[in-house]
Amino acid sequence: MPDVLKTLLLNPPSFENFDGGASSRWPATREIESYWYPVWLTYPAGLIPGSRLIDASPAKIDWRQTIEICKDYEFLVLFTSTVGFDSDIKLLRKIKEANPSMKVAFVGPHGHIKPDETLATSEDIDFVTRGEFDHSVAEFAHGKPLEQILGVSFRKDGKVVHNASRPQLHTEELDALPFATDIYKRDLKIENYNVPFLLHPFVSFYTTRGCPALCTFCMWPQTISGHAWRIRSAANVEREIAQTLEYFPQMKEVFFDDDTFNIRKDRVMDLSARFKKYKFRWSSTARVHSDYETLKAMADGGARLFIVGFESGDAQILKNIKKGATVEMARTFMKNCRKVGIKVHGDFIIGLPGETKDTINKTIDFAKELDCETIQVSLAHAMPGTELHEQMSKEGFLRVEALADTGGHQLPHIEYPHLSKAEMMGGVNRFYDEYYFRPKVVWRIVKEALWDSHERKRLYHEATSFLKLRSERWKWVREGGDQEKTMVAVPGSASGND
Repeated sequence: MPDVLKTLLLNPPSFENFDGGASSRWPATREIESYWYPVWLTYPAGLIPGSRLIDASPAKIDWRQTIEICKDYEFLVLFTSTVGFDSDIKLLRKIKEANPSMKVAFVGPHGHIKPDETLATSEDIDFVTRGEFDHSVAEFAHGKPLEQILGVSFRKDGKVVHNASRPQLHTEELDALPFATDIYKRDLKIENYNVPFLLHPFVSFYTTRGCPALCTFCMWPQTISGHAWRIRSAANVEREIAQTLEYFPQMKEVFFDDDTFNIRKDRVMDLSARFKKYKFRWSSTARVHSDYETLKAMADGGARLFIVGFESGDAQILKNIKKGATVEMARTFMKNCRKVGIKVHGDFIIGLPGETKDTINKTIDFAKELDCETIQVSLAHAMPGTELHEQMSKEGFLRVEALADTGGHQLPHIEYPHLSKAEMMGGVNRFYDEYYFRPKVVWRIVKEALWDSHERKRLYHEATSFLKLRSERWKWVREGGDQEKTMVAVPGSASGND
């Protein structure tokens, strides 16, 4: 067995302020600069001795610096996204020019969905992974031949070979993985990770993998993580919490970035009871299924905020996307969250199947009725590999494959005969305006920063960024949707082409 390859795991530089690739469920340049942790890359990083993890965008590492760093490594594991793929390919060409002998693996949903196309795009890619790749890349780094590694696709004798799929990891195997926070401590700076509705600085990791929900638009369960819900043991999660609190005394909260943290009541109750003695604040993803008893236990265990995908205020649209939740369930959930003192960040989507001008108005009114602490409004994006993508393509509503403009910002790529792209983008803008420019909401946000200079500075930065993008979006709408900007192009300053 040869020595372990000197390995670099990379979430690559791309568009300015681009939160894409490793662990970003919606790769895009955000309305407000924000970054999620590259959790998926931390596990193989912990399995490969002497490795290094670089998360380029939040660390402000540009493409030139990335190339220089890559000169010192033998094996590159690059997490790519559909939106950033062209940029990643151009960057890789520059890396290989500087280090021709470097072996390269592309990991993440894009290669999982399109292994043949990904390999055909560039001879610089040695293999792509399908599904969970923790052990696939670790085995390669330890010298195992590609022919013997499950869950990889590679070229051999001019043809693409797809090895058998790798079985998903379950509790025993998940518990055996290294902690993500070990790699954060070694390679990352937690202050670089900022999400507007989370306390800063925060730390996030997974306690489960997969999601049993069948939402047609959601990328992770339909690509690398799957619908089978698999858990880490409560004791294992508790050990990582204890370690996290020891490693990062400056941390203000933990975020559990599971597809759905609260899917099973008995587990949530157990974890909440365990968390109670540590007296720390935490937030998580959540569906609207939890009852009052569960929410009360979570609040008593330190829960501060949930991210909840409400998506729409129209009952038929929720059925169309197989949400598995109703408008009434959402109302009850919000009512109970208020009773126990847990805040909610609500996610909504404009342009899902069944959307009309009337349903957009209905969803805006519904959001104002729920009155979440904060919201995010996204355009419906049919990510490759999802049921929504297949449906929109089949029905002829996927007018262009583009997902973003030349800065990585989301743009509509779905259009209906009765609802244009410009009307949907206008709906997003109006949604934000009608929601946030209410006096009670402005006061709710501002009062949090009155006595905290750090929060005041963050609020000012976020407000100016948001207003700038708001102005650009309204201009795009007034122009009726600039066709030139619906291409996933890579600006020179963000790619390896300068």
